[in-house]
Amino acid sequence: MPGNNTTLAAIFQQMADVTELLGGNRFRVNAFQRAARSLQELGEDVAGIDPGRLSKLDGIGSGTADRIREYLDHGRIDEHEKLIKEVPAGVIKLLDIPGLGPKSVATLWQQGGVTDTATLKKKLDTGELEKLPRMGKKTLENIKKNLAFAETAHQRIRIGEAMPLANWFVHQLRGLEPVEAVHYAGSLRRGRETVGDLDLLAIADPKQGETISNAFVKLEVVEEVILKGATKTSVRARTGAGRHIQVDLRVIEPEAAGAALLYFTGSKDHNVRLRERAIARKLKLSEYGLYKEDSETRVAGKTEEAVYKALDLAYIPPELREARDEIARAEKDTLPELVELQEIQAELHAHTTASDGHWSIRELAAAAADRGFHTVAITDHSKGQVQANGLNAERLEKHIEDVRAVAKEMKGKINVLAGSEVDILIDGKLDYPDSLLRELDIVVASPHASLAQEPAKATKRLLKAIENRYVTILGHATGRIVNRRAGLHPDMKKLVEAAAQRGIAMEINANHYRLDLRDTHARLALEHGVKLSINTDAHGPADLDQLIYGVLTARRAGAKREDVINTFAKPQLMKWINATRP
Repeated sequence: MPGNNTTLAAIFQQMADVTELLGGNRFRVNAFQRAARSLQELGEDVAGIDPGRLSKLDGIGSGTADRIREYLDHGRIDEHEKLIKEVPAGVIKLLDIPGLGPKSVATLWQQGGVTDTATLKKKLDTGELEKLPRMGKKTLENIKKNLAFAETAHQRIRIGEAMPLANWFVHQLRGLEPVEAVHYAGSLRRGRETVGDLDLLAIADPKQGETISNAFVKLEVVEEVILKGATKTSVRARTGAGRHIQVDLRVIEPEAAGAALLYFTGSKDHNVRLRERAIARKLKLSEYGLYKEDSETRVAGKTEEAVYKALDLAYIPPELREARDEIARAEKDTLPELVELQEIQAELHAHTTASDGHWSIRELAAAAADRGFHTVAITDHSKGQVQANGLNAERLEKHIEDVRAVAKEMKGKINVLAGSEVDILIDGKLDYPDSLLRELDIVVASPHASLAQEPAKATKRLLKAIENRYVTILGHATGRIVNRRAGLHPDMKKLVEAAAQRGIAMEINANHYRLDLRDTHARLALEHGVKLSINTDAHGPADLDQLIYGVLTARRAGAKREDVINTFAKPQLMKWINATRP
């Protein structure tokens, strides 16, 4: 079941959408949207926050706090229920169609009689919607295409599916003679776990835009051209997983490259705050550059760094551009020096053929050594994971011997640890007794079953696991699968407080299906002094390549090198691990 934060965020977002659809006050729409975002990013259960502090949180306010308390007390918000009764349920679902915002949906509903996707399809086929304002043939054709697209692409694309495609496009476009540089932007550059589309910027003489566009639309993964022009071209492309995603390519002149990259990277709220800052300095900021207020004199634009500097700000890494506190910190030059991919020196959660992996202990260790890692932990599943060939006590004993043998063989090349990913059972007990856990070098305790558990019970369950004196790392704490399974909704604040007291780490599982801890939870952990462990949960060689997604998540949380135990030198790491154990 969803947690309070997730449910409330969805309610407030729906209130924003319906209010706008009904032509309501714009300030109310913005207030509901801010509340939805604040709740989605809140790392602790809103139910546990004192009312006085709740109303002071960014994006909440006293009125929103009252509505939250109403939901917590009664399981509903009267204002929300009244709002959604004013609009047919099918109309609200039309907002899920790409390109259809509240204003367009309102026109289709109130003037065109469209009440759901079925009537929309019917009326698109008859052509009767053409008489509506701003609903010409081209617009309606795009709606028809987007409707078909929405039916086959119900969700945003995971970062692990989007980034390889974006990198492929970048590689292809860089090979074109007129192109000086190519970048991907948008939410992908900010390291978000899912993306709705891809934004590509080709830096080149605008006179070459037609040549670049012609080459772009002929690339093999392009299945449909939505819009084609010298400066902007949009296509639908096929991902490696067979899904489709919109890809927008813009050709940008070199002198505006930095301003455009800044603008199209976002976030929208970050850009709004930068524009407000520019106005306060009698400047104007757009995707074309930073200009003097009353002239066409460009002050900056060639690089992002130059734009930030002209606004009296330190450079802000893309992963932090979410309109939280990054601008205030950039003003004071107190932004963290974020952890880098190349600083990771250890993999502390990986599986072999002993459970459900696809490589031997020796092959895993050799692959980790080839990547320059000084340590790898072999952490096959415990007995509760029957479907994953989890090890019973007898098999684990033999497995430990096998790991120790490889460790001895590879001494001097890589440090090989004997560990286990031990199931956290429904009552919080671990899948092995302490007498067996004691024999391991490292224990990653993770939940795998009963992942729809009520939040209070999930919290109690995970707290009990954290208390076990042999646990080194709390693995993928919610058990979620991005776009597929919500997972547990524990009180994350209580978990990080307990982890801080125990001195253990909390994992960011870098597998793009998990990314658990998510960025907001990882940020909460850092605020409480908890170390992070970024692991790939590797089951085979290709999985090690997913490390980048965990690093991006950590960077979104504001993690520095010293916050991540995988960056520690070997002596420091072993000292830290040993300090967590009795």
